[in-house]
Amino acid sequence: MTKLHFYFHDILSGKKPSAIQIAQGVDTDKSPTFFGVLMMADDALTEGPEPTSKLVGRAQGLYGSAGQDSLSLIMSMSFNFIEGVYNGSTLSIHGRNAAMNPVREMPVVGGTGVFEFARGKAVAKTHWFNGTTGDAIVEYNVTVLHY
Repeated sequence: MTKLHFYFHDILSGKKPSAIQIAQGVDTDKSPTFFGVLMMADDALTEGPEPTSKLVGRAQGLYGSAGQDSLSLIMSMSFNFIEGVYNGSTLSIHGRNAAMNPVREMPVVGGTGVFEFARGKAVAKTHWFNGTTGDAIVEYNVTVLHY
């Protein structure tokens, strides 16, 4: 079993955003939950919450708004680690992220390298959120079983 702790930086604003919208539904603009929007991300994973904190990996993948009545994201992400014994290893996260809940769990459905055949859970907690830009820093505690 391995336990990991890091911060996920999802930046939608500025000159070099780390997540961009790639599609949306016909009525997405009318939805209070942005139902139907699809985002592509290449987000920094860092040791601490500060954007200048040591980079330990990248979260690359897709997330989309799947909830019509509440903000509920479906995430399909690969956490790609570049530091220490985890360098070159990945964890695959796929599941529902009830983004407005203070704490939410998502399944770890696989992995590579050190995390071969990983199964477990990722617990996310929003550290900081800007409601105007959509930028967020999310704290992750991940527990995985692997070979």
